[in-house]
Amino acid sequence: MKTKQQTLQFRPMQAFHYLRGIEPVIPVIPSKEAQPTVCEQCRAVFINGRWSWRDIPVNADSVVCPACHRINQHYPAGYVTFEGPFYNSHSEEVMNLVTKHCAHEQAMRPLKRIIGLEPNQNGILITTTDIHLARSIGELVKRVYQGDLNFHFNSEENLLRVHWFH
Repeated sequence: MKTKQQTLQFRPMQAFHYLRGIEPVIPVIPSKEAQPTVCEQCRAVFINGRWSWRDIPVNADSVVCPACHRINQHYPAGYVTFEGPFYNSHSEEVMNLVTKHCAHEQAMRPLKRIIGLEPNQNGILITTTDIHLARSIGELVKRVYQGDLNFHFNSEENLLRVHWFH
């Protein structure tokens, strides 16, 4: 439990603004969607604080879910890169594993989706709507095929880059 002394702390920026007569800028924190809500594009339903696949309620509001919004804006949360001679010789096998894993994840959690697959001369780049999906793809491929797995998380942009080489 906080004591009175802990709750009444000196905050220099608030004092600075107060002394100069500047109105503080209070950030607007978006609230959760009204319940029930249905996504206009994928038909996922937001109810009880979660997005899920279920029958659409009669009185549901209509919005675009966060995953569809990321897909529309092409603004991925995760980048997964597969490279190396092993990947080049087993790419079809690896991608079948990834596709099945992502289908399983999306069936349980509508916001975890693949945005795109972009093959290049060294391997492939997979973009995802969720950082946790990107991480689970990398960990799955590492567990099944070994190789080197690296993660780079950018907390300012909530972005995860996963690189697997084998």
